Amino acid sequence: MVTVERVWEALGEIPDPEIPAVSLVDLGVVRAVTVEGARVRVEFTPTFLGCPAVDVMREQMAERINELGAEAEIDLAAEGWSSDRITPEGRRKLEESGFAPPAPGAAPTTLLQLQEIVSRCPYCGSEDTRLENLFGPTPCRSIRYCASCRQPFEQFKTI
Repeated sequence: MVTVERVWEALGEIPDPEIPAVSLVDLGVVRAVTVEGARVRVEFTPTFLGCPAVDVMREQMAERINELGAEAEIDLAAEGWSSDRITPEGRRKLEESGFAPPAPGAAPTTLLQLQEIVSRCPYCGSEDTRLENLFGPTPCRSIRYCASCRQPFEQFKTI
């Protein structure tokens, strides 16, 4: 019999298509899981509306649920994603992978705040960093540069 806990565990094994170091659950895109008999409904929210990985995420979740012996129904949530949805484990994994996660509970950032924000380098821990490019590979990330270790790194924007 499929349980909510087993579905969450299975979804927690699916790597994010763009950042494989974190799972869909770590990133906080999975909002809710309900089980009714052999039917599992998952509600999820991509990190931004135009995310090109929505179909990939939907297919991966359905495949995992089917492997559990259940029928999957994967729906987009009406609510938008927030960087506060990243789990503590997800923040740790992001940092270990060279990404600077946003501070939990922080207010959304403006362009001026992004330029002035003090971001700790995920490689050396220095706070001597600066904004290099407002837009990274996706709209939810920017590129920063560490003056201490001379490494560029991606900073998740607070959304």
